[in-house]
Amino acid sequence: MTVIEGADMILPIRRGSRPRTTPSNPHIQLDQQPIDDKPRQHLLDLLVELPVIWRPSMISVPGAVALTLESDMTLGPQTAFMIGTEFAHLHPLPDYSLHLILPSELAGSAIQAGWAEQHPIARLGYISSGAVMVYAPREEDEVIVVAGLVRTSYRYASGVERS
Repeated sequence: MTVIEGADMILPIRRGSRPRTTPSNPHIQLDQQPIDDKPRQHLLDLLVELPVIWRPSMISVPGAVALTLESDMTLGPQTAFMIGTEFAHLHPLPDYSLHLILPSELAGSAIQAGWAEQHPIARLGYISSGAVMVYAPREEDEVIVVAGLVRTSYRYASGVERS
């Protein structure tokens, strides 16, 4: 297996080509979604243990669910957040991709390994360079990688070091 080593994790190379996405806001994934809801549900099951507040996103499309922190838990840099205390959000059906903020080095590794692309607004320099779209996991093995990226985004936002 070919891997890319990032700042906080080792990423396998994502199989296949990158999905098509829109070039501007709303930044959504246009193809390569999972054939059913099982990968999405598995991802949610893996993320439920994170000490976050799940709420409607303040910055994404209707139906997007945000992962946010209590104000006193935002010990990471301000660049770890999209808006307020929101550090990640999951897009609804049929998109199923995610937006989140990663440390810049890991964002670059996730892009290089084929798991993500930089958010178009980040490319313009208006938001953190670590703002990425993580492609929708298509299969169970991809869910594990995507969950790891979300957990890293959480650690970045909360200031928690990897143990």
